[in-house]
Parts: sequence; C-alpha cells; structure tokens
Amino acid sequence: MLTLYHAPISTCSQKVRLVIAEKGLHWEGKELNFGRGEHLTPEYLKLNPNGVVPTLVHDGAPIIESSVITEYLDEVFPDNPVRPKDLRQLAHMRAWRQYIDEVPTPSIRPISFNTFFVPIWSRMTETEFWDYTERLPLRKHFYRKMGRNGFSSQEIGESLDRLSQALGRMEAALEHGLFIAGDQYSIADVNMTPTVVRLEDCGRTDLWDRLPRVAAWYERIQARPNFNVAYMPGSRDLGAHI
Repeated sequence: MLTLYHAPISTCSQKVRLVIAEKGLHWEGKELNFGRGEHLTPEYLKLNPNGVVPTLVHDGAPIIESSVITEYLDEVFPDNPVRPKDLRQLAHMRAWRQYIDEVPTPSIRPISFNTFFVPIWSRMTETEFWDYTERLPLRKHFYRKMGRNGFSSQEIGESLDRLSQALGRMEAALEHGLFIAGDQYSIADVNMTPTVVRLEDCGRTDLWDRLPRVAAWYERIQARPNFNVAYMPGSRDLGAHI
C-alpha cells in the first residue's frame, strides 16, 4: 500500500506524482492544505518532522524528502525505471539531480512566492505573520527574509540569473539526447519539470525563448502520459490552495 501525503500545488509533491504515474503504481492520496496548516498538525509532524510535503507511507513506514522518495520508488518498483542501469550514466543523472535540487529548485521559490503568496501574507498583521513562521520546523528564516511584502527586486534578479544559467546548461545537455541526462527519461527530468512549469505559471517563458532544445524538451514532457496525472486539477491554481 502506497499513501502519499501531498499538496497539489507543491513542486516537490509534483515530482513524486510524476514518478508514481510514470511507473503506473496504485496509490492513495491524502491532500494537505497549507492555508489551514494541515502540514503542521501534531499527527502529520509524527510522520514528517520537517512539516513539509510530500511524505510517502509504504506499508506503514514513512519515507520523506522528494528526491529520496523518487529513488526509493525506483528501487522498490523496478518496472518502468526512471534511472539508468549503467553506473556511470546513473552517476551522471545523479549529478544533474543534485544540481537541480541545489540551484533551480530553490531559485524558483522567491519568484513563485512573490507572484502567488505575498497577497496572502500582506493581509496578515506583522504579529500574525511572525507567529505563523514560528511554527515552521523548516524555512522559518526563509519566510522571514521574504517578509509580508515579498523578496526584493535584487533577490528576484539573482534567482532569475540562476534559473537562466540552469536552462542554459539544459540547452547544452539536450544536444546529446532527448532528455537531460541522455535519451532515457529520468529523475533529472522529473526534478526539473516542476520548476519549468512554475516558471510558465509565473509568466516567465521568455527564459527559454532562445533555447529551442529546452522548448522542445518541455513539449515532450507535457506530452508524456504521466504529466496530466501528476498535474491533477488544481495543481497549477495556487490561489485555491493557500
């Protein structure tokens, strides 16, 4: 039995749903609403002390951290693999996965938060906002740096610069294969997909206007059967879930 605690809008949840759908696994979903603080309840924190989504529960055992979950799923359910078998190719894919997790994934957050979440925080008093962040096991200081008025133009510019760099690296990599780490769809593509989708939802498709291989990659990603499964209704409607 696979149970996934997730949120439709969560980019990390989207990564795991992409893998579950790619592998054709049966699962039960338990959606958590951030606005109601369902990710911070004592019951959920027993499963995931970080107070973030997703959490996968497999036969009663919780597995946390999206990149760990995706590799775990590929280990336990080897059909329809999302990792190369060749160890050197696997190392190459993992290097990409690590880069994506460290650079573009956190870089999309300031843009995403300014676009969608600041209107929510701005309605809070300073005390309400401070009290909310105090409850967060992770990213308390990230939220406080953002503040009720969002990230500065300098911080947004820095994030866009890092994202442009990542997309440029993708463009170069895609010269050698259909997907980021070669001709096999892999966790590298899974991890990058939510960032590109979120950029589109934030109106920043201009970042790949001059990157034809990235644009073609995104078209291929959206045409895959797992895309519409992972991006269930409401997954791209952030205002409805906060």
